[in-house]
Amino acid sequence: MAAFARVRLIMLTSVACSTLAACGADDIASPGEGGTIIINPTPTPTPTPTPTPTPTPPSVTPAAGCPTISAGALTDSGTIANASVGTFRVCTLPSVITGSITLPKIAGLVYRMNGRVDVGTDKGPTTTGTTNVVLTIEPGVILYGESGPSWLNVTRGNSIQAVGTPTKPIIFTSRDNVQGLNTENSSGQWGGVVLSGRAQVTNCATGGAAPGTTACERQTEGAVDPALYGGANNTESSGRLSYVQIRFSGYILSNNSELQSLTLQGVGSGTQIDHIQSYNSSDDAVEIFGGHAHVKHFIAVGAEDDNLDTDVGTKANFQYGIIVQRPNIGDALIEADSDDTLDGDNPRQNTRVSNFVFYQNSNNSSSDQASILLRGGTDYGLYNSLVVSPNNSCLRISRAQTASGTQNAAIDEFGAPIFRSVLMQCSGTKYIGSNGPSATDVQAIFGTGTNGNNDAYTPTLTSLYINGATETAVTPFNVSTLNGQTFNGIELTRAGFFDATTYIGAVKDASDTWFQGWTCNSGTANFGTGNSGLCTTLPTT
Repeated sequence: MAAFARVRLIMLTSVACSTLAACGADDIASPGEGGTIIINPTPTPTPTPTPTPTPTPPSVTPAAGCPTISAGALTDSGTIANASVGTFRVCTLPSVITGSITLPKIAGLVYRMNGRVDVGTDKGPTTTGTTNVVLTIEPGVILYGESGPSWLNVTRGNSIQAVGTPTKPIIFTSRDNVQGLNTENSSGQWGGVVLSGRAQVTNCATGGAAPGTTACERQTEGAVDPALYGGANNTESSGRLSYVQIRFSGYILSNNSELQSLTLQGVGSGTQIDHIQSYNSSDDAVEIFGGHAHVKHFIAVGAEDDNLDTDVGTKANFQYGIIVQRPNIGDALIEADSDDTLDGDNPRQNTRVSNFVFYQNSNNSSSDQASILLRGGTDYGLYNSLVVSPNNSCLRISRAQTASGTQNAAIDEFGAPIFRSVLMQCSGTKYIGSNGPSATDVQAIFGTGTNGNNDAYTPTLTSLYINGATETAVTPFNVSTLNGQTFNGIELTRAGFFDATTYIGAVKDASDTWFQGWTCNSGTANFGTGNSGLCTTLPTT
Protein backbone atom coordinates (compact mmCIF):
# COMPACT_ATOMS: atom_id res chain seq x y z
CA MET A 1 0.00 0.00 0.00
CA ALA A 2 2.84 2.38 0.82
CA ALA A 3 4.42 1.72 -2.54
CA PHE A 4 1.13 2.29 -4.28
CA ALA A 5 0.66 5.55 -2.37
CA ARG A 6 4.10 6.80 -3.47
CA VAL A 7 3.28 5.96 -7.07
CA ARG A 8 -0.05 7.76 -6.78
CA LEU A 9 1.64 10.87 -5.30
CA ILE A 10 4.14 10.96 -8.15
CA MET A 11 1.35 10.74 -10.69
CA LEU A 12 -0.66 13.57 -9.02
CA THR A 13 2.42 15.78 -8.88
CA SER A 14 3.05 15.11 -12.55
CA VAL A 15 -0.51 16.11 -13.39
CA ALA A 16 -0.16 19.28 -11.32
CA CYS A 17 3.02 20.26 -13.10
CA SER A 18 1.40 19.61 -16.41
CA THR A 19 -1.52 21.83 -15.45
CA LEU A 20 0.76 24.71 -14.39
CA ALA A 21 2.74 24.48 -17.60
CA ALA A 22 6.01 24.75 -15.69
CA CYS A 23 7.24 24.09 -12.20
CA GLY A 24 10.34 25.78 -11.00
CA ALA A 25 11.99 26.88 -7.85
CA ASP A 26 10.10 30.20 -7.92
CA ASP A 27 6.61 28.84 -8.60
CA ILE A 28 4.68 27.52 -5.63
CA ALA A 29 1.16 26.19 -5.50
CA SER A 30 -0.41 27.59 -2.34
CA PRO A 31 -2.58 24.98 -0.66
CA GLY A 32 -6.07 26.12 0.11
CA GLU A 33 -6.05 29.08 -2.35
CA GLY A 34 -6.66 27.28 -5.59
CA GLY A 35 -4.24 29.57 -7.38
CA THR A 36 -0.63 30.50 -7.89
CA ILE A 37 1.46 33.11 -6.05
CA ILE A 38 4.26 34.57 -8.14
CA ILE A 39 7.23 35.29 -5.89
CA ASN A 40 9.59 36.76 -8.50
CA PRO A 41 7.41 37.87 -11.43
CA THR A 42 8.84 38.82 -14.76
CA PRO A 43 9.28 42.61 -14.36
CA THR A 44 7.25 44.95 -16.52
CA PRO A 45 9.33 47.47 -18.49
CA THR A 46 10.61 50.35 -16.33
CA PRO A 47 9.00 53.59 -17.49
CA THR A 48 11.35 56.09 -19.04
CA PRO A 49 11.89 58.81 -16.41
CA THR A 50 10.57 62.26 -17.20
CA PRO A 51 13.67 64.35 -17.86
CA THR A 52 14.38 67.14 -15.40
CA PRO A 53 13.87 70.44 -17.24
CA THR A 54 17.10 72.17 -18.03
CA PRO A 55 17.07 75.47 -16.12
CA THR A 56 16.77 78.49 -18.34
CA PRO A 57 20.00 80.41 -17.89
CA PRO A 58 19.71 84.09 -16.94
CA SER A 59 19.25 86.07 -20.10
CA VAL A 60 21.49 89.03 -19.27
CA THR A 61 25.27 88.81 -19.47
CA PRO A 62 27.45 91.77 -18.52
CA ALA A 63 28.69 94.13 -21.19
CA ALA A 64 32.44 93.98 -21.77
CA GLY A 65 33.04 97.46 -20.43
CA CYS A 66 31.75 101.01 -20.09
CA PRO A 67 31.34 103.33 -23.06
CA THR A 68 33.74 106.20 -23.48
CA ILE A 69 32.21 109.59 -22.85
CA SER A 70 33.71 113.02 -22.54
CA ALA A 71 33.22 115.54 -19.76
CA GLY A 72 33.74 113.35 -16.71
CA ALA A 73 34.50 109.74 -17.51
CA LEU A 74 32.32 106.84 -16.47
CA THR A 75 33.83 104.54 -13.87
CA ASP A 76 33.67 100.80 -14.42
CA SER A 77 32.35 99.56 -11.05
CA GLY A 78 32.31 95.87 -11.86
CA THR A 79 29.07 93.94 -12.08
CA ILE A 80 25.77 93.58 -10.25
CA ALA A 81 23.79 90.35 -10.23
CA ASN A 82 20.09 89.56 -10.30
CA ALA A 83 19.33 85.87 -9.75
CA SER A 84 16.33 85.92 -12.09
CA VAL A 85 17.59 88.21 -14.82
CA GLY A 86 21.37 87.84 -14.97
CA THR A 87 24.37 90.09 -14.44
CA PHE A 88 24.93 93.67 -15.55
CA ARG A 89 28.05 95.76 -16.07
CA VAL A 90 27.88 98.82 -13.76
CA CYS A 91 29.06 102.19 -15.06
CA THR A 92 29.11 104.97 -12.45
CA LEU A 93 28.34 108.55 -13.42
CA PRO A 94 30.62 111.34 -12.21
CA SER A 95 29.29 113.58 -9.44
CA VAL A 96 29.28 116.51 -11.88
CA ILE A 97 28.75 116.08 -15.61
CA THR A 98 30.86 118.90 -16.98
CA GLY A 99 30.00 118.66 -20.68
CA SER A 100 27.27 117.33 -22.93
CA ILE A 101 27.18 113.53 -23.05
CA THR A 102 25.00 110.69 -24.29
CA LEU A 103 24.34 107.54 -22.28
CA PRO A 104 23.85 104.83 -24.91
CA LYS A 105 21.69 101.77 -24.47
CA ILE A 106 24.07 98.78 -24.28
CA ALA A 107 22.91 95.23 -23.60
CA GLY A 108 23.94 94.02 -20.17
CA LEU A 109 24.81 97.48 -18.82
CA VAL A 110 23.27 99.76 -16.19
CA TYR A 111 24.31 103.26 -15.11
CA ARG A 112 24.85 104.09 -11.44
CA MET A 113 24.44 107.29 -9.42
CA ASN A 114 26.65 107.03 -6.35
CA GLY A 115 25.29 110.05 -4.52
CA ARG A 116 24.08 113.33 -6.02
CA VAL A 117 24.82 113.78 -9.72
CA ASP A 118 24.63 117.32 -11.14
CA VAL A 119 24.07 117.92 -14.82
CA GLY A 120 26.39 120.91 -15.27
CA THR A 121 26.99 123.57 -12.67
CA ASP A 122 24.40 126.12 -11.61
CA LYS A 123 24.51 129.16 -13.91
CA GLY A 124 22.38 131.33 -11.65
CA PRO A 125 19.05 133.11 -12.16
CA THR A 126 20.02 135.75 -14.72
CA THR A 127 21.97 134.01 -17.49
CA THR A 128 20.20 132.73 -20.61
CA GLY A 129 20.21 129.42 -22.44
CA THR A 130 20.06 125.85 -21.14
CA THR A 131 22.37 124.02 -23.51
CA ASN A 132 25.61 124.58 -21.65
CA VAL A 133 25.54 120.90 -20.61
CA VAL A 134 22.96 118.50 -22.04
CA LEU A 135 22.54 114.99 -20.67
CA THR A 136 21.06 112.75 -23.37
CA ILE A 137 19.74 109.31 -22.37
CA GLU A 138 18.84 106.77 -25.04
CA PRO A 139 15.64 104.67 -25.01
CA GLY A 140 15.78 101.57 -22.82
CA VAL A 141 18.57 102.81 -20.55
CA ILE A 142 18.39 101.81 -16.86
CA LEU A 143 19.91 104.09 -14.21
CA TYR A 144 19.91 103.35 -10.50
CA GLY A 145 20.69 105.11 -7.26
CA GLU A 146 23.34 103.28 -5.25
CA SER A 147 22.16 104.56 -1.89
CA GLY A 148 19.44 106.68 -0.34
CA PRO A 149 20.90 110.15 -0.99
CA SER A 150 21.63 109.40 -4.64
CA TRP A 151 19.69 111.73 -6.96
CA LEU A 152 19.90 113.46 -10.33
CA ASN A 153 19.86 117.27 -10.39
CA VAL A 154 19.60 119.09 -13.72
CA THR A 155 20.92 122.52 -12.74
CA ARG A 156 19.99 125.97 -14.06
CA GLY A 157 21.50 126.70 -17.45
CA ASN A 158 21.66 123.00 -18.36
CA SER A 159 19.16 120.42 -19.54
CA ILE A 160 18.23 116.79 -20.03
CA GLN A 161 17.00 114.86 -23.05
CA ALA A 162 15.69 111.58 -21.60
CA VAL A 163 13.43 110.40 -24.40
CA GLY A 164 12.29 106.80 -24.30
CA THR A 165 9.77 105.15 -26.61
CA PRO A 166 6.45 103.35 -26.06
CA THR A 167 8.31 100.02 -26.09
CA LYS A 168 11.64 101.12 -24.58
CA PRO A 169 11.07 103.38 -21.58
CA ILE A 170 13.95 104.87 -19.67
CA ILE A 171 13.96 103.54 -16.09
CA PHE A 172 15.30 105.37 -13.03
CA THR A 173 15.30 103.01 -10.06
CA SER A 174 17.10 101.69 -6.98
CA ARG A 175 19.93 99.23 -6.44
CA ASP A 176 17.58 96.76 -4.75
CA ASN A 177 15.33 96.79 -7.80
CA VAL A 178 18.29 95.99 -10.06
CA GLN A 179 19.22 93.10 -7.76
CA GLY A 180 15.67 91.75 -7.73
CA LEU A 181 15.21 92.24 -3.98
CA ASN A 182 12.14 94.48 -3.94
CA THR A 183 8.54 93.68 -3.12
CA GLU A 184 5.44 95.71 -3.90
CA ASN A 185 5.81 97.42 -0.51
CA SER A 186 9.37 98.68 -1.12
CA SER A 187 9.89 102.45 -1.38
CA GLY A 188 12.21 105.32 -0.51
CA GLN A 189 15.43 103.61 -1.59
CA TRP A 190 17.04 106.55 -3.41
CA GLY A 191 16.35 110.22 -4.10
CA GLY A 192 14.69 110.91 -7.45
CA VAL A 193 14.89 113.14 -10.54
CA VAL A 194 15.06 116.92 -10.08
CA LEU A 195 14.83 119.60 -12.77
CA SER A 196 15.91 123.07 -11.61
CA GLY A 197 15.01 126.08 -13.73
CA ARG A 198 14.87 129.88 -13.79
CA ALA A 199 11.13 130.54 -13.86
CA GLN A 200 9.33 132.56 -11.19
CA VAL A 201 8.90 131.25 -7.66
CA THR A 202 7.60 132.68 -4.38
CA ASN A 203 8.34 131.99 -0.69
CA CYS A 204 11.88 133.24 -1.29
CA ALA A 205 14.70 131.72 0.72
CA THR A 206 16.25 135.17 1.27
CA GLY A 207 14.30 137.55 3.44
CA GLY A 208 13.36 140.76 1.68
CA ALA A 209 13.66 139.33 -1.84
CA ALA A 210 10.72 140.24 -4.05
CA PRO A 211 8.68 137.14 -5.07
CA GLY A 212 8.83 136.32 -8.76
CA THR A 213 12.10 138.19 -9.40
CA THR A 214 15.65 137.02 -10.05
CA ALA A 215 16.38 137.79 -6.39
CA CYS A 216 13.85 135.16 -5.32
CA GLU A 217 15.54 131.78 -5.21
CA ARG A 218 14.89 128.59 -3.27
CA GLN A 219 16.96 125.63 -2.16
CA THR A 220 15.98 122.06 -3.06
CA GLU A 221 14.24 120.54 -0.04
CA GLY A 222 16.63 118.48 2.05
CA ALA A 223 19.71 119.12 -0.09
CA VAL A 224 22.81 119.67 2.05
CA ASP A 225 24.89 121.45 -0.61
CA PRO A 226 23.48 124.34 -2.67
CA ALA A 227 20.91 123.24 -5.25
CA LEU A 228 19.14 126.46 -6.16
CA TYR A 229 16.29 127.28 -8.51
CA GLY A 230 14.20 130.30 -9.47
CA GLY A 231 14.44 133.43 -11.59
CA ALA A 232 12.17 135.32 -13.96
CA ASN A 233 12.24 133.32 -17.23
CA ASN A 234 8.90 131.50 -17.42
CA THR A 235 9.32 130.14 -20.96
CA GLU A 236 12.75 128.56 -20.68
CA SER A 237 13.32 124.84 -21.33
CA SER A 238 15.06 122.41 -18.99
CA GLY A 239 14.84 119.77 -21.72
CA ARG A 240 12.56 116.80 -22.19
CA LEU A 241 11.41 113.74 -20.24
CA SER A 242 9.29 111.30 -22.25
CA TYR A 243 8.41 107.64 -21.65
CA VAL A 244 10.18 107.50 -18.30
CA GLN A 245 9.61 105.35 -15.21
CA ILE A 246 10.82 106.50 -11.78
CA ARG A 247 10.64 103.69 -9.22
CA PHE A 248 11.15 103.29 -5.43
CA SER A 249 12.28 106.89 -4.83
CA GLY A 250 11.67 109.48 -2.10
CA TYR A 251 14.62 109.15 0.25
CA ILE A 252 14.84 111.63 3.16
CA LEU A 253 17.86 113.81 2.38
CA SER A 254 17.88 115.71 5.66
CA ASN A 255 15.64 117.29 8.31
CA ASN A 256 12.70 115.07 7.42
CA SER A 257 12.70 116.50 3.87
CA GLU A 258 12.27 113.94 1.12
CA LEU A 259 12.64 114.10 -2.61
CA GLN A 260 9.81 112.95 -4.82
CA SER A 261 9.86 110.68 -7.87
CA LEU A 262 9.90 113.83 -9.97
CA THR A 263 10.61 117.32 -8.64
CA LEU A 264 10.07 120.26 -11.01
CA GLN A 265 11.34 123.50 -9.49
CA GLY A 266 11.27 126.78 -11.30
CA VAL A 267 10.86 124.91 -14.60
CA GLY A 268 9.80 126.94 -17.63
CA SER A 269 6.98 126.18 -20.07
CA GLY A 270 9.44 125.21 -22.81
CA THR A 271 10.21 121.98 -20.91
CA GLN A 272 8.47 118.94 -22.42
CA ILE A 273 7.25 116.37 -19.90
CA ASP A 274 5.03 113.50 -20.98
CA HIS A 275 4.44 109.78 -20.41
CA ILE A 276 5.88 109.66 -16.90
CA GLN A 277 5.22 106.85 -14.39
CA SER A 278 5.99 107.22 -10.70
CA TYR A 279 5.99 103.94 -8.77
CA ASN A 280 6.11 103.61 -4.97
CA SER A 281 7.53 107.00 -4.05
CA SER A 282 7.82 107.29 -0.28
CA ASP A 283 6.87 110.96 -0.62
CA ASP A 284 4.97 112.63 -3.48
CA ALA A 285 4.67 111.30 -7.00
CA VAL A 286 5.42 114.75 -8.40
CA GLU A 287 5.94 118.06 -6.66
CA ILE A 288 6.15 121.34 -8.53
CA PHE A 289 7.73 124.35 -6.89
CA GLY A 290 6.86 127.48 -8.86
CA GLY A 291 7.55 127.86 -12.55
CA HIS A 292 5.37 126.90 -15.49
CA ALA A 293 5.45 123.12 -15.79
CA HIS A 294 3.24 121.37 -18.34
CA VAL A 295 2.74 117.61 -17.98
CA LYS A 296 0.80 115.19 -20.19
CA HIS A 297 0.12 111.47 -19.68
CA PHE A 298 1.15 111.06 -16.07
CA ILE A 299 0.71 107.86 -14.03
CA ALA A 300 1.34 107.56 -10.29
CA VAL A 301 1.01 104.26 -8.44
CA GLY A 302 1.62 103.73 -4.72
CA ALA A 303 2.82 107.18 -3.61
CA GLU A 304 2.97 107.33 0.18
CA ASP A 305 2.30 111.06 0.54
CA ASP A 306 0.55 113.22 -2.07
CA ASN A 307 0.29 112.62 -5.80
CA LEU A 308 0.00 116.03 -7.47
CA ASP A 309 1.63 118.52 -5.09
CA THR A 310 2.01 122.09 -6.34
CA ASP A 311 3.51 125.03 -4.43
CA VAL A 312 5.04 128.52 -4.34
CA GLY A 313 3.35 130.31 -7.20
CA THR A 314 3.41 127.66 -9.90
CA LYS A 315 1.31 127.97 -13.04
CA ALA A 316 1.13 124.26 -13.80
CA ASN A 317 -0.99 122.36 -16.31
CA PHE A 318 -1.74 118.62 -16.44
CA GLN A 319 -3.76 116.55 -18.91
CA TYR A 320 -4.39 112.78 -18.95
CA GLY A 321 -3.47 111.03 -15.75
CA ILE A 322 -4.10 107.90 -13.72
CA ILE A 323 -3.51 108.08 -9.97
CA VAL A 324 -3.89 104.89 -7.89
CA GLN A 325 -2.85 104.69 -4.26
CA ARG A 326 -1.88 101.48 -2.48
CA PRO A 327 -4.36 100.16 0.11
CA ASN A 328 -4.04 101.93 3.48
CA ILE A 329 -1.10 104.05 2.31
CA GLY A 330 -0.97 107.61 1.04
CA ASP A 331 -2.18 111.08 1.81
CA ALA A 332 -3.98 113.49 -0.54
CA LEU A 333 -4.56 112.89 -4.21
CA ILE A 334 -4.08 116.64 -4.79
CA GLU A 335 -2.36 119.12 -2.47
CA ALA A 336 -1.97 122.71 -3.66
CA ASP A 337 -0.70 125.52 -1.47
CA SER A 338 1.86 128.07 -0.48
CA ASP A 339 2.95 128.86 3.03
CA ASP A 340 -0.21 130.24 4.66
CA THR A 341 1.64 133.26 6.00
CA LEU A 342 2.72 134.06 2.42
CA ASP A 343 -0.55 133.43 0.60
CA GLY A 344 -0.49 137.00 -0.67
CA ASP A 345 2.74 136.47 -2.59
CA ASN A 346 2.61 137.31 -6.29
CA PRO A 347 2.58 135.35 -8.57
CA ARG A 348 -0.16 133.29 -6.99
CA GLN A 349 -0.42 129.60 -7.81
CA ASN A 350 -2.90 128.76 -10.60
CA THR A 351 -2.89 125.07 -11.55
CA ARG A 352 -5.23 123.41 -14.07
CA VAL A 353 -5.80 119.66 -14.26
CA SER A 354 -7.92 117.82 -16.84
CA ASN A 355 -8.81 114.23 -17.77
CA PHE A 356 -7.57 112.47 -14.64
CA VAL A 357 -8.77 109.44 -12.70
CA PHE A 358 -7.95 109.63 -8.99
CA TYR A 359 -8.41 106.38 -7.09
CA GLN A 360 -8.07 106.19 -3.29
CA ASN A 361 -9.61 103.10 -1.73
CA SER A 362 -8.51 103.58 1.89
CA ASN A 363 -8.58 106.22 4.58
CA ASN A 364 -6.45 109.31 4.10
CA SER A 365 -3.40 108.81 6.28
CA SER A 366 -2.51 112.33 7.39
CA SER A 367 -3.61 115.81 8.35
CA ASP A 368 -4.76 116.80 4.86
CA GLN A 369 -8.13 115.29 5.90
CA ALA A 370 -9.51 115.12 2.36
CA SER A 371 -8.54 113.66 -0.99
CA ILE A 372 -8.17 117.16 -2.45
CA LEU A 373 -6.66 119.92 -0.29
CA LEU A 374 -6.51 123.48 -1.63
CA ARG A 375 -5.00 126.10 0.69
CA GLY A 376 -2.46 128.92 0.95
CA GLY A 377 -4.38 131.22 -1.40
CA THR A 378 -4.03 128.89 -4.37
CA ASP A 379 -6.15 129.23 -7.49
CA TYR A 380 -7.06 125.90 -9.06
CA GLY A 381 -9.08 124.36 -11.87
CA LEU A 382 -10.14 120.70 -12.11
CA TYR A 383 -11.83 119.59 -15.31
CA ASN A 384 -13.23 116.40 -16.88
CA SER A 385 -11.97 114.23 -14.02
CA LEU A 386 -13.07 111.43 -11.69
CA VAL A 387 -12.37 111.18 -7.97
CA VAL A 388 -13.03 107.75 -6.45
CA SER A 389 -12.54 108.05 -2.69
CA PRO A 390 -15.45 106.39 -0.88
CA ASN A 391 -13.71 106.39 2.53
CA ASN A 392 -12.70 110.06 2.62
CA SER A 393 -13.99 113.56 2.41
CA CYS A 394 -13.37 114.64 -1.17
CA LEU A 395 -12.64 118.36 -0.96
CA ARG A 396 -11.14 120.62 1.68
CA ILE A 397 -10.51 124.33 1.14
CA SER A 398 -8.53 126.24 3.75
CA ARG A 399 -8.14 130.02 4.24
CA ALA A 400 -10.37 132.79 3.02
CA GLN A 401 -7.96 133.82 0.26
CA THR A 402 -8.18 130.36 -1.31
CA ALA A 403 -11.97 130.50 -1.39
CA SER A 404 -12.16 134.11 -2.57
CA GLY A 405 -14.49 134.55 -5.52
CA THR A 406 -13.30 138.04 -6.32
CA GLN A 407 -10.92 138.36 -9.26
CA ASN A 408 -8.19 140.91 -8.59
CA ALA A 409 -5.26 141.33 -10.98
CA ALA A 410 -3.39 143.57 -8.56
CA ILE A 411 -2.76 140.60 -6.27
CA ASP A 412 -2.89 137.95 -9.03
CA GLU A 413 -6.14 136.58 -7.58
CA PHE A 414 -8.00 134.67 -10.30
CA GLY A 415 -10.96 133.73 -8.11
CA ALA A 416 -12.31 130.68 -6.32
CA PRO A 417 -11.34 127.16 -7.40
CA ILE A 418 -13.12 126.00 -10.57
CA PHE A 419 -14.70 122.57 -11.19
CA ARG A 420 -16.14 121.53 -14.55
CA SER A 421 -17.46 118.04 -15.42
CA VAL A 422 -16.01 116.48 -12.28
CA LEU A 423 -17.54 113.38 -10.67
CA MET A 424 -16.71 112.50 -7.03
CA GLN A 425 -17.47 109.49 -4.88
CA CYS A 426 -16.90 110.51 -1.26
CA SER A 427 -17.58 109.46 2.31
CA GLY A 428 -20.61 110.77 4.20
CA THR A 429 -18.77 114.01 4.94
CA LYS A 430 -17.95 115.24 1.46
CA TYR A 431 -16.64 118.73 2.19
CA ILE A 432 -14.41 120.35 4.80
CA GLY A 433 -13.86 124.07 5.30
CA SER A 434 -11.19 125.48 7.58
CA ASN A 435 -9.53 128.77 8.57
CA GLY A 436 -12.26 130.86 7.01
CA PRO A 437 -14.53 128.99 4.57
CA SER A 438 -17.15 126.63 5.99
CA ALA A 439 -18.08 123.22 4.66
CA THR A 440 -21.15 124.86 3.12
CA ASP A 441 -18.91 127.37 1.33
CA VAL A 442 -16.79 124.53 -0.05
CA GLN A 443 -19.88 122.66 -1.22
CA ALA A 444 -21.10 125.77 -3.04
CA ILE A 445 -17.73 126.21 -4.76
CA PHE A 446 -17.85 122.65 -6.10
CA GLY A 447 -21.46 123.15 -7.17
CA THR A 448 -22.83 119.64 -7.60
CA GLY A 449 -25.63 119.55 -10.13
CA THR A 450 -24.14 122.44 -12.10
CA ASN A 451 -21.39 122.63 -14.73
CA GLY A 452 -21.47 118.84 -15.16
CA ASN A 453 -20.35 118.24 -11.54
CA ASN A 454 -21.72 115.42 -9.37
CA ASP A 455 -20.71 114.50 -5.81
CA ALA A 456 -22.94 111.39 -5.72
CA TYR A 457 -20.99 109.45 -8.31
CA THR A 458 -21.09 105.66 -8.51
CA PRO A 459 -18.23 104.48 -10.73
CA THR A 460 -18.69 102.13 -13.66
CA LEU A 461 -14.98 102.10 -14.46
CA THR A 462 -13.33 98.88 -15.60
CA SER A 463 -9.70 98.04 -14.74
CA LEU A 464 -9.85 101.01 -12.32
CA TYR A 465 -9.48 103.65 -15.03
CA ILE A 466 -11.36 102.79 -18.27
CA ASN A 467 -14.66 104.62 -18.71
CA GLY A 468 -17.94 102.77 -18.43
CA ALA A 469 -21.53 103.84 -19.08
CA THR A 470 -21.78 106.45 -16.31
CA GLU A 471 -18.57 108.21 -17.27
CA THR A 472 -19.33 108.12 -20.99
CA ALA A 473 -22.67 109.82 -20.41
CA VAL A 474 -21.08 113.03 -19.06
CA THR A 475 -20.56 115.97 -21.38
CA PRO A 476 -16.96 117.17 -21.15
CA PHE A 477 -15.82 120.74 -20.73
CA ASN A 478 -13.82 122.04 -23.70
CA VAL A 479 -10.47 122.65 -22.03
CA SER A 480 -8.90 123.85 -25.28
CA THR A 481 -10.62 127.17 -24.52
CA LEU A 482 -8.04 127.64 -21.75
CA ASN A 483 -5.07 127.58 -24.14
CA GLY A 484 -3.00 130.73 -24.37
CA GLN A 485 -4.86 132.35 -21.49
CA THR A 486 -3.03 135.05 -19.54
CA PHE A 487 -3.83 136.95 -16.38
CA ASN A 488 -2.02 139.81 -14.75
CA GLY A 489 0.44 139.74 -17.65
CA ILE A 490 1.46 136.12 -16.95
CA GLU A 491 0.66 133.11 -19.13
CA LEU A 492 -1.61 130.61 -17.34
CA THR A 493 -1.71 127.96 -20.08
CA ARG A 494 0.72 127.41 -22.92
CA ALA A 495 -0.86 127.85 -26.34
CA GLY A 496 -2.02 124.52 -27.75
CA PHE A 497 -1.40 122.53 -24.57
CA PHE A 498 -4.90 121.27 -23.72
CA ASP A 499 -6.68 118.94 -26.15
CA ALA A 500 -10.43 119.18 -26.57
CA THR A 501 -11.81 115.71 -25.75
CA THR A 502 -15.16 114.03 -26.32
CA TYR A 503 -14.99 112.34 -22.90
CA ILE A 504 -14.16 112.91 -19.27
CA GLY A 505 -11.68 110.74 -17.35
CA ALA A 506 -8.28 109.51 -18.45
CA VAL A 507 -9.16 106.61 -20.76
CA LYS A 508 -12.06 106.92 -23.17
CA ASP A 509 -12.71 103.21 -23.71
CA ALA A 510 -10.95 99.86 -24.25
CA SER A 511 -9.53 101.04 -27.57
CA ASP A 512 -7.70 103.94 -25.89
CA THR A 513 -4.31 102.49 -24.93
CA TRP A 514 -1.99 105.45 -24.29
CA PHE A 515 -0.98 103.88 -20.93
CA GLN A 516 0.29 100.61 -22.39
CA GLY A 517 3.79 99.55 -23.38
CA TRP A 518 5.94 102.03 -21.46
CA THR A 519 4.56 101.29 -17.98
CA CYS A 520 5.19 98.57 -15.40
CA ASN A 521 2.57 96.48 -13.59
CA SER A 522 1.82 95.69 -9.96
CA GLY A 523 -0.94 94.31 -7.79
CA THR A 524 -2.11 97.88 -7.25
CA ALA A 525 -2.61 98.70 -10.93
CA ASN A 526 -2.26 96.61 -14.07
CA PHE A 527 -1.68 98.41 -17.35
CA GLY A 528 -1.98 95.41 -19.64
CA THR A 529 0.38 93.27 -21.66
CA GLY A 530 3.27 94.27 -23.83
CA ASN A 531 4.84 96.55 -21.25
CA SER A 532 8.09 96.37 -19.31
CA GLY A 533 6.78 93.70 -16.90
CA LEU A 534 6.34 93.94 -13.15
CA CYS A 535 7.64 97.03 -11.41
CA THR A 536 9.64 94.77 -9.09
CA THR A 537 11.59 93.33 -12.04
CA LEU A 538 13.66 94.72 -14.88
CA PRO A 539 13.24 94.28 -18.63
CA THR A 540 15.92 92.09 -20.16
CA THR A 541 16.11 93.69 -23.59
